[in-house]
Amino acid sequence: MNRAQVQRAKQAVREHVWALLEPTHGDVTGRIPSFIGADSAAARLAEHLAWQTARVIKAVPDKAQLPVRARALQEGKRIYMASPRLATENPFYLLDPEKLSVPPNEAAERRTAAKVAQPVGVHEMPVVDLIVCGSVAVNPEGVRLGKGAGYSDIEVALLQEAGLIGPNTLIATTVHPLQVVKEALPESEHDFRVDLIVTPDETIECPPHPRPPGIFWDRLDPDSIAAIPALAHRKPSNR
Repeated sequence: MNRAQVQRAKQAVREHVWALLEPTHGDVTGRIPSFIGADSAAARLAEHLAWQTARVIKAVPDKAQLPVRARALQEGKRIYMASPRLATENPFYLLDPEKLSVPPNEAAERRTAAKVAQPVGVHEMPVVDLIVCGSVAVNPEGVRLGKGAGYSDIEVALLQEAGLIGPNTLIATTVHPLQVVKEALPESEHDFRVDLIVTPDETIECPPHPRPPGIFWDRLDPDSIAAIPALAHRKPSNR
């Protein structure tokens, strides 16, 4: 499939999963679904060795992963959470449980984090022990579809290029069982796969798979690069 066909195939899967969730979750179209059982999925993730040994976690700001962020802060783990659309000069929020001015449950909220967290650039971040991402759909091979904006892929690529994640850095996602798709899913060369899928009832270990080496500049249009300072500052001179 060419690039346009892949994008259409991805969107078809998203629409299918959103439709499956709608009867029990309301209107989730266009979003990372905030799913029933997210608290239980966070608790199940916390049983995994990778979580228990992690001290630094990069987490998405989606509501579906709010219980994960809250639990991490309660357990004394530092969280780095992306700012909306990576549109700020320092595109990550540092939530340090030792320096919070509000309770962990409040600090983990996206809007509160924007007020109380310390904004930091990639160059200020330490090595990341665990990445937790949101998904619209994912399969047991680890192929994951987000909502289509591509920000999670850029975040992981930035950390990859900065040497802050390596082959042993586990990438996990928490989802509703209806979001786990058994068949093959379309993917692009710049898409990362997850290593661990956690639902309220199941933990799925995905097979190893090579990760994209960094930013695929030819997949980004000039306006997208200009809107993300962390990209604009890193853009190769010949682009």
